[in-house]
Amino acid sequence: MFRSSVTRAVRAAHPSSAPLRTLATAASPSSTNPPVTPTTRNHKVLVVGGGSAGLSVSHQLLHKGPYTQDDIAIIEPSEWHHFQPGWTLVGGGVKTKEELRRPTPTLVDGKLKLYGQAVESFTPEQNTVTLANGDRLGYEQLIVVPGIHVNFGNSIRGLAEALADPNRLVASTYGYDHVDKVYRSLQTLKRGKALFTQPAGVLKCAGAPQKIMWLALDHWKQAGLYNPADPAKSAIQIAFATGLPAMFGVPKYSASLEALRQERGVEPLFQHDLVAVEGNTATFAKVDGSGAQVQREFDMLHVVPKMGPHAFVKNSPLADAAGFVDVDPATTQHKKFKNVWSLGDASSLPTSKTAAAITAQAPIMVRNLLRVADGQAPDAEYDGYTSCPLTTEYGKVLLAEFKYAGVPKETFGGLLGIDQATPRRAFWHMKKSFFPWVYYNNMVKGTWAGPKGWLS
Repeated sequence: MFRSSVTRAVRAAHPSSAPLRTLATAASPSSTNPPVTPTTRNHKVLVVGGGSAGLSVSHQLLHKGPYTQDDIAIIEPSEWHHFQPGWTLVGGGVKTKEELRRPTPTLVDGKLKLYGQAVESFTPEQNTVTLANGDRLGYEQLIVVPGIHVNFGNSIRGLAEALADPNRLVASTYGYDHVDKVYRSLQTLKRGKALFTQPAGVLKCAGAPQKIMWLALDHWKQAGLYNPADPAKSAIQIAFATGLPAMFGVPKYSASLEALRQERGVEPLFQHDLVAVEGNTATFAKVDGSGAQVQREFDMLHVVPKMGPHAFVKNSPLADAAGFVDVDPATTQHKKFKNVWSLGDASSLPTSKTAAAITAQAPIMVRNLLRVADGQAPDAEYDGYTSCPLTTEYGKVLLAEFKYAGVPKETFGGLLGIDQATPRRAFWHMKKSFFPWVYYNNMVKGTWAGPKGWLS
């Protein structure tokens, strides 16, 4: 659930002798003090989620729209904001997880109102959102961008217990609490079977499950534990189990990654969806229609849990049949409620869920929202652009960029004639250094639009 508190971070970011101003809450019922009616506050724009999408669009609206103090409000209960694309590098021992996070309130412009609460429900017919503490917030325009739920708890039987056990080499780059266990596991494993998984269904950055595998392979190669030319006789054997029928969803890049897989001797387990972890046995459901289950022994396991929409979105009038905010794939406007918008992981936009996609989606949504708020029709269209910088070894990255239908849309291919399906050192430096820098200095501040560069 979309929970936690930002109170401590707010106080740290804004020290004052005055008490912290918070939402009105109901008094404890008693014979002399009856419950207080929940407060209703109104904002011109209400943004549900203060992640990559929420911060980007809030600040872009503040820069471009006719908004003043507290006209725009963000609902975000998380105390910390994380640069999650960098967690692959944490798993590979290149960065620490601490250097990739910031206190949420320090990233929010002072002209924006920040509510450190969870969302309980939406009532779009009345233009209100109800918070977990019972307060109701009204809006003229609503942007729903709370991200996606990463289900470590019960999506894979036995996973939570395996991750929590410091003596078991089971780890994941998909969670702050588990990501630093990945590199420790790579260092600990000296012999045996290493298994890397990717679930069937929706997930953040569909390339990330194999990014850490390629770094692990390179780590063991440099340590003399893995020989790509003779994997069968190496101390460590590597297998990649994915719910997909191929290495990647975009044919051009999948072909390059399949060539790397064969060249480096990684065993393929296509259409394998992890359903249980028991001891040193991983159980997979075949997603080829056979209904069969397969068990594989492992000595180290990297797991990507299943993901899906948050319950408060899925169970709302805003959701489509799959539970995502039902928006037009071109304009990002809700198909039924014309003052509701969504982009990023929570939306139904049929493209890969990445931070790079948000850089292209945000300016489109901001322009269209401002036009609708001014009584005009949306006129900007999103073409599905997204990007996945795939680490293929230490020092090299394959930069996949594509739009709807998996059609490549390459920045450097057009500018310099470079084939981005070939891993390159320059792309590694972009992922390792430039992207984290531009993310915190520009993207979350509303001044970065990805391949289109800086926004005025």
